[in-house]
Amino acid sequence: MIRILIADDHSIVRRGLKQILLEGFPDAFFEEVSDAEELIKKVIQNENWDVIISDLSMPGRSGLEALQHIRQMNVKIPIIILSIHPEDQYAIRVLKAGASAYLSKDLAPDELVNAVNRVLQGKKYITDSIAEKLANVLDQAGNKQPHELLSDREFAVLKLLAAGKSVSEIAESMFLSVTTVSTYRARIMAKMNMKTNANLTLYAIEHNLL
Repeated sequence: MIRILIADDHSIVRRGLKQILLEGFPDAFFEEVSDAEELIKKVIQNENWDVIISDLSMPGRSGLEALQHIRQMNVKIPIIILSIHPEDQYAIRVLKAGASAYLSKDLAPDELVNAVNRVLQGKKYITDSIAEKLANVLDQAGNKQPHELLSDREFAVLKLLAAGKSVSEIAESMFLSVTTVSTYRARIMAKMNMKTNANLTLYAIEHNLL
């Protein structure tokens, strides 16, 4: 029997994932959490999970931040990150942070069981499209786009600013202070050599970040 911990802020998604996984692992034991903080607490309380499946975007800390925190604890549990975001936005960041797989939620019905089987063998599960993106990253290692210079948290703030969110709205959604978000905004502007949020929005549209 394998033990699977599922983290997603939507109960209907958690139920759907369990139904998919039960087809491949009918005897699996499941536990569910609805945010990154709960996920981290569960791992601290018990590291005997065979695999963790986490949404990328959750209220408060993201699935990526939870992944980073768990890896900093030197916990080696395989972690699969699911997301509605296109692979070219987050896949490389997630894999670099220590995920065993990154899957679009659209692919979950067809790919999730295969992904779990592979990561249980201690391997990474990488789709063909992500493999191609990894190859492109290696080819272009010395020629990064401005947004690729940002930290993971800065990149998350960039996307929200580009989507028209105010500093105070971002602070509330990410559970940060307004001062902290303002600092991130200043760093983003400096690294990307931009002056206004409108510049960020235009850049995000041109680079398919929204």
